[in-house]
Amino acid sequence: MRCTPADRQWHAPTTYTGNPMHTPPPQFSAASPAPGVRTIALMQPVHWLVLAWRDLLRCGWISLAHGLLLALFGAALLVAAHNRFWLLAGAFSGFLVVAPVLATSLYALSRALERGEQADARVVLKTWLNWQNNNFNKWGNDYWCLVQFGALLALAGTGWVLTSAALITLLAPVPINTPVDFIRHVVLARNGFLFELWLALGGVLAAPIFASSVITIPLLLDRRLTLLRAVLTSWRAVLANPLPMAFWAALIMGLTLLGLGSALLGLTVVIPLLGHASWHAYRDLVDASALPPRELLDQEAS
Repeated sequence: MRCTPADRQWHAPTTYTGNPMHTPPPQFSAASPAPGVRTIALMQPVHWLVLAWRDLLRCGWISLAHGLLLALFGAALLVAAHNRFWLLAGAFSGFLVVAPVLATSLYALSRALERGEQADARVVLKTWLNWQNNNFNKWGNDYWCLVQFGALLALAGTGWVLTSAALITLLAPVPINTPVDFIRHVVLARNGFLFELWLALGGVLAAPIFASSVITIPLLLDRRLTLLRAVLTSWRAVLANPLPMAFWAALIMGLTLLGLGSALLGLTVVIPLLGHASWHAYRDLVDASALPPRELLDQEAS
């Protein structure tokens, strides 16, 4: 069915009445225009990192605080599972699966800088705490699609933690309790393909999650659209730029391993750097100007 220009018109905003059972109707429909996807140069991800470094310097401690909190969380995982490396390996990789959601306020900080607004703690608090005031029917409204997507990523991360732990526990020739055990009996094992199988399964999980989430969260933060359309836009961006996005995935993995390998201290800088860079990736890859900005919901819900 072909859409007519009239089908693409946005409905007039509905004023929120204050009734806690009333949910303002979404301002989009299936006939709304899909976000456009751009093609980029192979080395464009390096430019994202340069812009991200500038954002990090301008935001200062508020950006570094994100990295510090996640580094402390990683340290807590290390303490809790230091003698159960079969669990630790899955926990760290599962933690990385949900990292795009945890970096949401970093995207908001970069957006504020881009708009010439103040990028400070108030932006972070608004991002996490002031999303839909006076609206109790949150799950029925598109504004909480970020929460739903985060729950899906958390479910995927939990599934990988369990799969990784079961695989190493059942197939390793000896109990794997320390990183040295993992390197000696899994990575450097002469017989068997446990490490290759572990990497292959991780790749099978990581590839679709990367394609589904690489620009989904920034897009949902910035514009009003359904979760399904945001995920499909992310896939379109990856499929339109396979080599640059593979390069971007490699940079993410390399910088993350660098942060982990520095006794987690490097995560203090790596996490905000990748978070700010992800916002610039979204801005380069997607043209969402035809969609209404997310702030409209704040005005309607107030």
